[in-house]
Amino acid sequence: MRKSIENLAGRKFTGGRRVAMRDRRKFEIDRYPNEAILGAINVVTRRVRGNNVKSAFKTVEFANVADPASKTVVRSKILQVIKNSANKDYERRGVLSKGALLETNTGTARVISRPGQHGTVNAVLIKQ
Repeated sequence: MRKSIENLAGRKFTGGRRVAMRDRRKFEIDRYPNEAILGAINVVTRRVRGNNVKSAFKTVEFANVADPASKTVVRSKILQVIKNSANKDYERRGVLSKGALLETNTGTARVISRPGQHGTVNAVLIKQ
């Protein structure tokens, strides 16, 4: 079930009823978050405001890992999510979000894109 962002018809601080001046608009609806996890690639596309299309990962297998030292980008397999500072629960479940630390074939990398919003996983190698 989708949630609505704005509460149009609330109550006044006196307890009186406030009548909504208009109905809810399509752009005000809120969607449940799309949390990308490890697995075979599964991309979801959805229509957003302005008749645009957003593609997002449900499950992802590979990441584009940039090496700042050699200035190269390699498509690398994600082995596991080491740490996710956004949420302890995300860390336990292995959810990929911006800022998550990944163990890849090329080494430890930090995610710099938003997989649940952009539909791509871009990461940067971390010196150890």
